[in-house]
Amino acid sequence: MLAAVTLALLLAADPARPACPASGMVVAIFTLQRQLWLCRDGVETARIPVALGRGGSDKYRKGDGRTPLGAYALGEPRPSSRYGTFIPIRYPTEDQARRGHSGESLGIHGPPRGQAEPDYPTTAVDWTLGCIATGTDADVEAVAAFVRRYGPTVLIR
Repeated sequence: MLAAVTLALLLAADPARPACPASGMVVAIFTLQRQLWLCRDGVETARIPVALGRGGSDKYRKGDGRTPLGAYALGEPRPSSRYGTFIPIRYPTEDQARRGHSGESLGIHGPPRGQAEPDYPTTAVDWTLGCIATGTDADVEAVAAFVRRYGPTVLIR
């Protein structure tokens, strides 16, 4: 489960100054910078540009087109006919659901089939329904390999 210390670090961090949490295996999403970082015990091992929800961030309701903020567990990466690879984000948390948050089928995924960078600018604008999208299959596969190997938490801020 998510450690209270990790969540406290996420909430106390300055969104304008991204940094990996000091410990743990983390997929960090920095919404202001539109970047995904793979973090191992405080060290950034990869930085990947991403697109986010077309409605912005701080998801509250299903269908709002927003990317959620917070700390979440990740599901097992799986094949997707639309996006190559899909990594489920366990949103909403039980606490968020009690407070009225709703949504489903959120995750980290690759570009739409047939529309990868550099030919199609999949990370130039925020276009998803709330997911986090990479620009290439190689990028989402790097994230999937990290998730399979380390079972990290995803922190979105």
